[in-house]
Order: sequence, then C-alpha cells, then structure tokens
Amino acid sequence: MTDSFSLLTLNCFGGYLPNTSRRLLTLTQELECRSDEIVCLQEIQLNRYLRLFQKASGSFPQQFHEPYLHCPKGGLLTLSRTTIKKRQFIPYSERGFWFTPMFMDRLLYKGMLIAHLEWDGLPVTVINTHVLANYVGDWERHGMYARVEEKQLHQLAETVQGISSETIVIAAGDFNIPRGGNLYRDFLMLSGLSDTLAGDSRPTHRPPLGVPARYALPLDYIFIRTPANLSLHIECDLCFTTRQWLNGNRQEYLSDHNGLSLRIRRQAI
Repeated sequence: MTDSFSLLTLNCFGGYLPNTSRRLLTLTQELECRSDEIVCLQEIQLNRYLRLFQKASGSFPQQFHEPYLHCPKGGLLTLSRTTIKKRQFIPYSERGFWFTPMFMDRLLYKGMLIAHLEWDGLPVTVINTHVLANYVGDWERHGMYARVEEKQLHQLAETVQGISSETIVIAAGDFNIPRGGNLYRDFLMLSGLSDTLAGDSRPTHRPPLGVPARYALPLDYIFIRTPANLSLHIECDLCFTTRQWLNGNRQEYLSDHNGLSLRIRRQAI
C-alpha cells in the first residue's frame, strides 16, 4: 500500500469526430505513464472508444463501467490500479427533456458511477459523474437547464450523505456549473463536500471554435469529504493543459477540458 492516494479526472471529449480515436489513444499512453491509482473519465460516447481504453490501459487491471446500448452509461469509465471492492451505477432520476438539446444527455443515460475501495486501511468511495450540460450558460435556478442540474446535484448530495462518515468520499467529474455560483454553493452545503481547488478561477473547459469565450470556466471538480478524526494533506491541480503530440506529427489538446489531479497523504497528528 502506498503512502499516498492519487486520482485523476477528465472529460475526454469522446464524441464521434475524425481524430477522436487518435487523440484518445494518445491519452491512454499518457495515463499509462502516470502513477494515479484511480482515473475517472467522462464523455465516452461510443463503445468503440470504450474498447480502445480497455485494450490500451493495461496497467489498470480494474476497469469499471455500466454497459449500455451504444456507450457506457453516463459516458463514464473508471480505471483503477487498486482493487474495487464494490461497484454500482445510480442513474439520475431527472435527465432533462427529449425535445431540447438535453436529448444528447438523455442518450448518455447520465448518473453516478460509484466505486468502493480501500487505501491504507481506510474506506474510500469514489463517485465519477457528469452533470447535465448547460447549453445556454444560464446557471440561475429559474433556467430550464439549471433546474435539471439542481435536481441532479441534490440527488448526488443525498447519495454522499448516505455514505458512512468514516469513509473518505471523493466526487469527481464534469459538473457543468461554474465555481462560486448558487448551484455550486448549495451543492457544497447539502453534500458536506469540500472543493479541492476552492477559489481557483482557472477554467477547466476550453471552448471549441465557434463557442463563446464566456464558457471558458471552471466546470470540472474534485470534491472531497474526510472523516472528522483524520488528518490528511490534500493537493490538487490542473493537468493536460498543453497540447500533446498525436502520432508524432501534430500537436493537439487531449480534450476540450483540462484534467484535474488529486493526491492525498496522511499527516501526523
């Protein structure tokens, strides 16, 4: 057992585009070179991309997803170098409306991919999730998208509250809400989680060409809750923020999102 626990999360932008397979293969190579125990991936929109990760991620013997028709449910995949003792997928009860752009999220069957494991004798629960996309950038509670996001975040908060207080809980993924807004503050209060990058204004979303720059916001998070009697040193930072070589002949970003990397260590009391 290592003296630290590390986790990475990334919305990998796994849509059906000409260069997706090449980009995701480069991502798997980068992940293989890192030392993260857990990798939480979102937005794997086709089973062919799921199979790419499964085949190329040889150093992650535990690979967890919920099967679905055309992709893993929620577009979620969790890779682990440590044993997952229990796993489950909980769909969001509210997943938006069919006759709106939300139908893209409904097709993914969004929810929570939950892995229960152990680190240094401590129970750890990792929740990999991807909350509804807010296609209009209106995050006030009266907005159509914000209302659905609020319901999903409430369900996630209730799930966290149902986990033993003796367990380290980590909720990671693309939450599609900006840091500091009403939905963000309400979620922290209801869930009891803490933001490992609280106050950091650096965007995690990199809007593609044609998307307004106002969407360049911190939308991806690693939230954590630790037992009251446990002293931990917690570090978190952005990763995959620069272009990478694809096939050795061109440079591209690995995703339209930056990743987040977490490391926790015990502290002497």
